[in-house]
Amino acid sequence: MGNLIEDRSFEFAVRIVKLNKYLNEQKKEFVLSKQILRSGTSIGANVAEAQQGQSDADFVSKMNIALKEAAETKYWLRLLEATEYLTANETKSILAECIELEKILYSIIRTSKSKQ
Repeated sequence: MGNLIEDRSFEFAVRIVKLNKYLNEQKKEFVLSKQILRSGTSIGANVAEAQQGQSDADFVSKMNIALKEAAETKYWLRLLEATEYLTANETKSILAECIELEKILYSIIRTSKSKQ
């Protein structure tokens, strides 16, 4: 691929799918895991869609949706830790990656808006 945000959001989605599988199989948790599966994989899907945006405004719009999905995913990760479905250690790395994705997305959006 070669696109930083596409690559990282895809790898993050892979981690989210594996997390969902772990929560379902090991923790027998099916509600929160479905929520995080939707939001966590939606980040990369919206980034991919943004790459084919029909205009600069469309690109920014899709990136904004990806940013919102990242914020939602961060919420679900924090909730899973707070409710003891995940330990702090299990949450640390994936939460840090989610926060990094938010920062990258925010930077892309800010830069794109300044070009309009």
